[in-house]
Amino acid sequence: MNDNTAYQVADAELMRSAIQRVATGPELSKNLSREETRSVMHALLDGSADPVQAGVYLIGLRMKRETEDELKGVMDALQDRTEVLQASVDDVVAIADPYNGFNRTLQGSLFVLPVLAACGVSAYSHGVELGGPKFGVTHHTVIKALGGDPLRSTKTVAERIADPAIGWGYLDQRIMCPALHQLNELRARIVKRPVLSTTEVLVFPIKAKRQTHLITGYVHKPYRDTYCMLARHVGYDSLLLVRGTEGGIIPSFRAPAHVIRYGDGVEHNEGVTYQELDLELTNMNLLRDYRAADIPDDLPLAKKDVSPVGMKWDIDALSALCADQGREALSGKNGPLQDAAVLGAALVMWHTGKEKDIAMAADKARAAIASGEAMERLKAGL
Repeated sequence: MNDNTAYQVADAELMRSAIQRVATGPELSKNLSREETRSVMHALLDGSADPVQAGVYLIGLRMKRETEDELKGVMDALQDRTEVLQASVDDVVAIADPYNGFNRTLQGSLFVLPVLAACGVSAYSHGVELGGPKFGVTHHTVIKALGGDPLRSTKTVAERIADPAIGWGYLDQRIMCPALHQLNELRARIVKRPVLSTTEVLVFPIKAKRQTHLITGYVHKPYRDTYCMLARHVGYDSLLLVRGTEGGIIPSFRAPAHVIRYGDGVEHNEGVTYQELDLELTNMNLLRDYRAADIPDDLPLAKKDVSPVGMKWDIDALSALCADQGREALSGKNGPLQDAAVLGAALVMWHTGKEKDIAMAADKARAAIASGEAMERLKAGL
């Protein structure tokens, strides 16, 4: 028996044991240890696990509900297979929107990045081109529609973040963690969101010399503790978790912005590991009668014969619309995408301490747009 065969046999035994424990119903299922979960995840990432067993395992783990140790084990495995580099900046902000994208509203969070760069905040986002089950518009597809390159190396993105003339970048999962990316087809086939949908947004590919801050979104309340726990586990110095539209980092403009946060100088009650509060949009002159930018009804629908099952819109048309309206927003046109760029940037600058007052942070973001500097950063970063 050669080494490779022995490895496959060992992984087959590991998968069988794991499935027998996690997929035995809500009352009889048993939990895995952190190291066991890490080993099983390695088998999935390395392609040595049988695809059927991999799908059963992911669904079983989801239905059982993951323990803290299991979540940490998955996160450990993802970091083991992720290229991690340090950017030559003291502080950097990592932004992670839902990897399955947006299909109910126009995606505006990409344009937060050049606004932050224009305000002196180094930032990058990470994601995929298309992800199930929604297969909506993503930073990747909008950058491509803008004429940019969404597949730059981790080293190049780290250098562009540190470049005073650019200051922002996008890093694709295909580049930073190809082992995880190769599971996307399997994930689309099992339809339901597995544990990877929670953990992939917390992957830590580029860090700063001093502090690295994570900005991400959530929808369901039970995930608050999970995200805070995992962000600390991975090593983020601070977290801003936004209850945003479609789970993204931009909240609705109809009501106060609900956020969860931890980090240096963030006050919270004894026994609680994070701060939870509502931020009034009136103070930032951002209270509106719309939740977000609506997708027009006349946008072309996805072609059912060539598009993934679950995709609603023609992704090229939707990405082009986001790109055009984003350019207009950074060129000074008022509207939902400009509001998204201002609010997203203001939340980041306030959370990281770049600006102590969130209203002043919003004014600084508007000034970066009005001066044309944000548009120049957008062009430089594509």
